[in-house]
Amino acid sequence: MTLRITVDIFSGRPNPVFEVGGSREREILERVRPARRLKKDEMPAPDFRLGYRGLIIERSGAAGRGLPSMFRVAAGAIYGRGLSHTIADPDLEDFIAGPRGLGSKLKGVRRLPGLLQSEVKNLRYLQEGFKLPKFLWPHRERCRCAPLYEPNWWNDGGQKQWNNNCYNYACNYRTDTFAQPGLAAGAMYTSLTCASVRPAAIADALIHSPSANNRASVSLTTTSLPFSEAADSCGFSIIPASS
Repeated sequence: MTLRITVDIFSGRPNPVFEVGGSREREILERVRPARRLKKDEMPAPDFRLGYRGLIIERSGAAGRGLPSMFRVAAGAIYGRGLSHTIADPDLEDFIAGPRGLGSKLKGVRRLPGLLQSEVKNLRYLQEGFKLPKFLWPHRERCRCAPLYEPNWWNDGGQKQWNNNCYNYACNYRTDTFAQPGLAAGAMYTSLTCASVRPAAIADALIHSPSANNRASVSLTTTSLPFSEAADSCGFSIIPASS
């Protein structure tokens, strides 16, 4: 039996993943053992934010220790089916993100260990100062060209949510491939700059519209923000030409 651990830190690109087994797997499962149930006013699972959102842990083989096959550990707490608790070792993420932790062995992402350590601290700051938001619902102008607002369709906690990203959401197009500008057209960007992303997005049939008002009062989930901000700065409408 092994653990597949996804470091949920990126939005528009695949997250780093590593696997552990044997004694290390048993050690981690012991460290994430649920302790105190969280109070209603404490921070919920932080999948609502950008940046580091915790570790998504998936178990292969038989279930045990009272844990589901997939759960999230974030800021010293565990979230999943029937779970919203602190964990036995609230410093687990610091251990994984540390210079000698498992995160230091991840390859392919430049300066990931330092970034991960910083982001773990940022999430803890958010947790310590977390307050439940008070929602006021004023009248909001609706953009006629906006796609139907369907957060529950995208945020299914499974296939759609884990295999699509902000570019999928902004284009209102599900691919289950973590879409990237220009990839489907064979013209993927080479750097995260307007000069590189612009022709890549045009190759995907997006409209280059520098004067478009992309900030009309359209309800967007946080998953759409990275691309919608880039779209504004690079002069794009987020509506595909084929729609």
